[in-house]
Amino acid sequence: MNDKRLNFRAMSWIDRRNFLTAGAMALLAGCAVVPKAPPPSGPAPEPTPTESVIPTDTEHHRVALLVPVTGKNAAVGQSIANAANMALLDTGAKNLRVTTYDTATDPADAARRALADGNRLVLGPLLSDNIPAVAAVTRPAKVPLISFSNDEAAAGKDVFIMGNLPGQSIARTVAYARSQGVSAFAALIPRGEYGDRASDALLSSVRASGGAVIAMEPYDRTAASINAAATRIKAKTGYGALLIADAGGLSARAATTFRAGSSNANVRLLGTELWGGERELATTPALSGAWFSTVSDQRFAQFSKSYRSRFGAPPFRIATLGYDAVLLTLRVSRDWKVGKSFPTADMMESGGFLGLDGPFRFTRGGVVERALEVREVQAGSVKVVSPAPAKFGD
Repeated sequence: MNDKRLNFRAMSWIDRRNFLTAGAMALLAGCAVVPKAPPPSGPAPEPTPTESVIPTDTEHHRVALLVPVTGKNAAVGQSIANAANMALLDTGAKNLRVTTYDTATDPADAARRALADGNRLVLGPLLSDNIPAVAAVTRPAKVPLISFSNDEAAAGKDVFIMGNLPGQSIARTVAYARSQGVSAFAALIPRGEYGDRASDALLSSVRASGGAVIAMEPYDRTAASINAAATRIKAKTGYGALLIADAGGLSARAATTFRAGSSNANVRLLGTELWGGERELATTPALSGAWFSTVSDQRFAQFSKSYRSRFGAPPFRIATLGYDAVLLTLRVSRDWKVGKSFPTADMMESGGFLGLDGPFRFTRGGVVERALEVREVQAGSVKVVSPAPAKFGD
């Protein structure tokens, strides 16, 4: 019997190759060719916004925390986020859900994701440079933000500034100095935005109290520049107090230069809120007797101890802002219906709120007001010489 079936194994390798090639060509020939779609006649449609992957929550107020958790400011941002979570745990809050969004690379995108997830309040951002980008997203949606920045110029409609402000610190110190008989002031002022706010605050508070600012010396924030400025202002006389508007390290250097061989031994040195928590102050003899104002540390020690036990490291001093922002939100949420807009008007209570940093409230312009204490630097320690009021109106 003649077997007409194809005996593939009996074929030579050339026949096998030709057979396989012919089969592949036949298969391709049998495939339909899909014609290209005609080009669109109108403009390309805009991409659909990314939808939230978080299910709709009808039982919790959705609050976004916008801080950097990567990049050079990650440690500070994470400390604020940890403190916010501590506030939820410590209060046993059942009606808030706080979600952290990283602002390190694209703060506007972080804000867009926060709104897509249904958040009705933003705590943050940390940096004043990020506020315009975030507010451009949140303001049209009528979602307010409470920033941890200390740039009061950034405050406005639906933008609240919660950071410790240099102007309020300087005004409190000037008032205390005036009560102690100081009437003429001088200052070392760093160039830049912070220095501008510090000089404006000094001029306005001194003039309002009937005193006078005798001299100001600007400097760049370098050791050489502040030493030169301290030498220049040392040559001038007629003032009873000198404000050094910088952090502890540069202030200690300027004070040492100012006191060295100086005839101004009776001049009282003054600082700003930047001196709060600076250990270098008490170890610098030239700063002995200096005054500065800041928020109270009365509750910070216990907070720091609890934070360390939970996270294994001490918090940044600014972390209390994250904690207090959650306390503020909880207080206002008593009259806040889930899914509705955050009632910003309730933030304007004249009696304010009590947080880890003491009493605070917001003005109609969106700027925080704080009850501050005055401290004096002494040999090896810092002592409170004028306590912060326990409440507004005291």
